[in-house]
Amino acid sequence: MDSNKYFIKLESPSVEEFINLRAQIGWGQLDFNLAKISLNNSLFHVTVRDKTKLIGMGRIVGDGAMYFYIQDVIVAPSYQNSAIGSALMEQIEKYLSVTAKKGSTVGLLAAKGKEIFYTRYGYVLRPNNSLGHGMCRFV
Repeated sequence: MDSNKYFIKLESPSVEEFINLRAQIGWGQLDFNLAKISLNNSLFHVTVRDKTKLIGMGRIVGDGAMYFYIQDVIVAPSYQNSAIGSALMEQIEKYLSVTAKKGSTVGLLAAKGKEIFYTRYGYVLRPNNSLGHGMCRFV
């Protein structure tokens, strides 16, 4: 990532930016109030901007002690494959290295086809010999 061209900040995007960035990658529309509450309840935020335009983001949710979930690592389609995702994960891993203590669990749900990206940070594919399939339920 060209750090002279893009700006990384440890801040939440606006609700409008969050909704727009998710829509750009095909994750559909969110209710404004639902998005606002979700962002406000996050433990950590990181954004990447091209001048003032939000082009990437990531956040962590969880209880802040035993469980941390990496959520919404998103890069705008026209900026993908420019190491922006790696820059986001570097900041996320930096936060976790200080905050997540021995015995904590850090999880994520990778978008289909993006699983290998996360293995370079030590995340393991499921299922394997000790872990079953990850599961979720959508409301």
